[in-house]
Amino acid sequence: MIKLLKSFMLIALCISSISANAQQASTTKTDSIKNNYANKRVQNVFFELLGPGSVYSANYDTRFSKKQDGLGGRIGASFYADGETSFFTIPIVVNYLLGKNGKYFEVGAGITYYTFKSDSYYTFFNNRGSSSYDVNGVSYYKGASRDNGVLGNLNFGYRYQPIDGGFSFRTGVSPVFSTERIIPYWPYVSFGYAF
Repeated sequence: MIKLLKSFMLIALCISSISANAQQASTTKTDSIKNNYANKRVQNVFFELLGPGSVYSANYDTRFSKKQDGLGGRIGASFYADGETSFFTIPIVVNYLLGKNGKYFEVGAGITYYTFKSDSYYTFFNNRGSSSYDVNGVSYYKGASRDNGVLGNLNFGYRYQPIDGGFSFRTGVSPVFSTERIIPYWPYVSFGYAF
């Protein structure tokens, strides 16, 4: 009986030792993966509806240091054309991410270069046109046949960007302004891929 008990104890000790080593190896490997991503400069490509790019834009975003959060920037482009109107924008924004574990509050500021050409386009920003009309007390002005300039923008929103890369999501408000007008509640939503 004592021999049987000693054998059982020896087998139990061996199994627990193997189990502890396997668990330690698994934890070390997981921690190593997290550390590799935590010390990596995150990059993100995304498609955005509304926001600084006007109606839509394709964008590239990156952090300036090897971190998941902190200071970074983005650049994008948008182009639209139909029979009478063409519209092109380039949003450039410096942003800062506050948070951890892939969930961040995003705040930023930047400029959007725009150019458009149209014979019948009405714009909120340009009051140099020859005619105007009002909608709910807001005046829209008939634009020149060609106009370009720079708009200012701010960003305040939520960003989901997984630590190990993959699907990313952003939403918030991006006030847009010029020397003549301001749109304080211009929303945005974007879907992309972080790597």
